[in-house]
Order: sequence, then C-alpha cells, then structure tokens
Amino acid sequence: MTFDWSQYLNLAKEFLGQPTPPANQEAKMRSAISRAYYAAFISARNYLQETEGHSIPKTADAHKYVVQQFKQSSEAARQNIGRNLEKLRRERNEADYNNSVPELFKISKIAVKRAQRVISQLSNL
Repeated sequence: MTFDWSQYLNLAKEFLGQPTPPANQEAKMRSAISRAYYAAFISARNYLQETEGHSIPKTADAHKYVVQQFKQSSEAARQNIGRNLEKLRRERNEADYNNSVPELFKISKIAVKRAQRVISQLSNL
C-alpha cells in the first residue's frame, strides 16, 4: 500500500494545534526519520563550522560535504559519525520520497537511535 502524502498536512496541522483528523502513524514515523536526520546533520554541520571553521556549501552539496569531512578522517569516532550520517540520509530520503517503505517502524526506531549516537559522539570530540 502506498503512503497517503496528504497525511503530512494533517501532521502539520497537529503540530500547530489546528483542528484536524489526527495524522496516521505512518506520517509520524516518516517525519520522525526526517527530523532525526536533520537533528544529526545540522549538529554535525554546526560542529564543522563553529568548532573547526569550515565553510559549508549553502546548497544541497552541504549534505555530502559534511559526511565526507567525517568519513575521510583518520579518527575512528569521526568516521563513525560520517557513516551514521550517510545511513540517516539514505533512510530520510527513503521516508521522504518513496510511496512505500518496508519495515518503516523498525527504520524509524533505528534512525532515532542513530541520530542520538551522532549527537553524543559530536559532544565527545
């Protein structure tokens, strides 16, 4: 069964406290994956900018740039951050663009844990 994309509108209305039928669970899980990715990505991007002085591209290339800065490091912890960001982005793209996502519940739980791990590892660098 394909995702009813209009459920995102119900979710947006819920966020704003507007009257609406509640968004379905699939919309919530897809949104959780997306928000987990951006929590980790922006944290990593800001770390590179604010701590290391990187000039991050202001285009979609920023996603690849941030991942590569961590993956190409000689430090295992930084490489792990890069790999996790890469996996999170792949999961986010799947949730944001595919009409159907097998094992969505499992992926959403993993994505949240993975994002928590990235943020925790960034704070230990």
